[in-house]
Amino acid sequence: MDAMTSSPVSSLTIRLVAPHEYAGAGALTVEAYRHSYEGLSEGYLVSLADVEGRVAQGEVWVALDGDEIVGTVWTPRPGERLSPLAADGELDFRQLAVAPSARGRGVGEALTRHVIALARSRGARRVVMNSGPEMLGAHALYLKLGFSRLIEREHPVEVEPGRFLDLRAFGFDL
Repeated sequence: MDAMTSSPVSSLTIRLVAPHEYAGAGALTVEAYRHSYEGLSEGYLVSLADVEGRVAQGEVWVALDGDEIVGTVWTPRPGERLSPLAADGELDFRQLAVAPSARGRGVGEALTRHVIALARSRGARRVVMNSGPEMLGAHALYLKLGFSRLIEREHPVEVEPGRFLDLRAFGFDL
């Protein structure tokens, strides 16, 4: 392993994605999901790449190491929600993705902490999200940061027509 893939990120910039970055952020999301999940349909991959579509429904944040996008996360605009998982007073986030080449360097943690800070600034009482059952590394990160499982909110979710996943639900009380 070279130093670029094994050393922690010393300083990340997290900001809203710029229009000229939509394609790159979408490609990173697809790459991250392909790296972590098997059997993703072409339709789902197209939806993961559609950053412009996500921006139309919320806010897409990018983590940059220098000029390189190394991670992304999708949050709702103030007062809105992205999924039925979120209740009143909760901020949900989706599609947290870290470039496979940047994993283990604190990018996912930095993006998650950004979401928590965003929720606090908006007066939310809890941050919630779903995660696939095979994402054990992500689950360990969320638990380390103080999230807890919301087992009462877990049920099969139709992620595309006819395809259901038993997603895990997590919450972080503010």
